[in-house]
Amino acid sequence: MHIEPQRLKVVRSVDLTEATSQTQNALRRAGVSQGNTDASRIWLGKVHTPAGYASDAHHHGEAETAGYVLKGRAFILHGDGYRERIELEEGDFIFVPPNTPHIEGNCSDTEELIWMTARTPDNIVVNLENPF
Repeated sequence: MHIEPQRLKVVRSVDLTEATSQTQNALRRAGVSQGNTDASRIWLGKVHTPAGYASDAHHHGEAETAGYVLKGRAFILHGDGYRERIELEEGDFIFVPPNTPHIEGNCSDTEELIWMTARTPDNIVVNLENPF
């Protein structure tokens, strides 16, 4: 049985697209997605949060989400009333289970926060009412 090799697809940093699901104060830029690589099983992108800001509350539906702090220091609020707080440093990973409401925030008032995030190719984002 002969399997035809698939062609590799490079997405340059200048070609990342903001044409993906978004949440206030968490700008998502797709790197590997259905739209720019024909990826059928994964979405991978960067999420930028400005200094001193936090995203609005959201979850990612049925999708499991993996996050990696590429630059900066982050916090995630979750749980009942978003009272549980996890802090992450550069190089830390986090797993967010499906349908888990959360808020992603930047611990710094002066430096941008950049995450690398992976989930299903649909990049499911369900924005919720802001609790604050």
